[in-house]
Amino acid sequence: MSWDWQVFCQDTLDQTAVAGCFGKGGDITYLDWLLSAWGWTVSVSLLALVLALVLGGLIGTLRTLQGRPWVVRLGNAWVELFRNIPLLVQLFLWYHVLPSFFPSLQQVPGFVLVIFALGLFTSARIAEQVRSGLESLPRGQRYAGMAVGFTTFQIYRYVLLPMALRIIIPPLTSETMNIFKNSSVAFAVSVAELTMFAMQAQEETSRGIEVYLAVTALYVVSAFAINRLMAFIEKRSRVPGLIAASGAGGH
Repeated sequence: MSWDWQVFCQDTLDQTAVAGCFGKGGDITYLDWLLSAWGWTVSVSLLALVLALVLGGLIGTLRTLQGRPWVVRLGNAWVELFRNIPLLVQLFLWYHVLPSFFPSLQQVPGFVLVIFALGLFTSARIAEQVRSGLESLPRGQRYAGMAVGFTTFQIYRYVLLPMALRIIIPPLTSETMNIFKNSSVAFAVSVAELTMFAMQAQEETSRGIEVYLAVTALYVVSAFAINRLMAFIEKRSRVPGLIAASGAGGH
């Protein structure tokens, strides 16, 4: 078995070798295409993550409100709906079904529909993590906020959420890595991300080993970068003395 990494220096139209591996003018090499696909993957993942964090944080918080049972039930319904339908099915609903009821969606690029599908799917998972983080806090913290005259919004803003968000950073790390990997479903609606590149480049060049190894390497590098970034955030946001206090309690 022989490997030919020069495949990435070939022009995508006529498979001729291109000096320097980067196309010029209107020429595009497989390396250009690979880096462009990586950019699409990162873009879809980051935008979907922002949407998921905003919605998940809001819905997870609403699910812990006391004295608002209807709000809690709506939040629970959101989580159960989006968490229990496979992501690929949700993407097809956004792409094929909803435009039939809302014709304006036919003009929306597939890239945007993938962001919504992936963002809403992940928001349900983040909402559950936020709820768990809030409910894991001692009740005394809520009562302390009430004692000093804070409103419900202020209690969450200044007391509960800052602590809960620190607690859920480890599961958020896994969720951030998952959203990057789950972006691969975008190939199903012809978004030119890494998985779609791998499938088409392998078919055109018959160099599946080189193509899939390169794509795998980019997924690994991206996931590792996310892991290191989240670890840095966790370290910087750690509450001083919290670990020591927990350890002391165990003796």
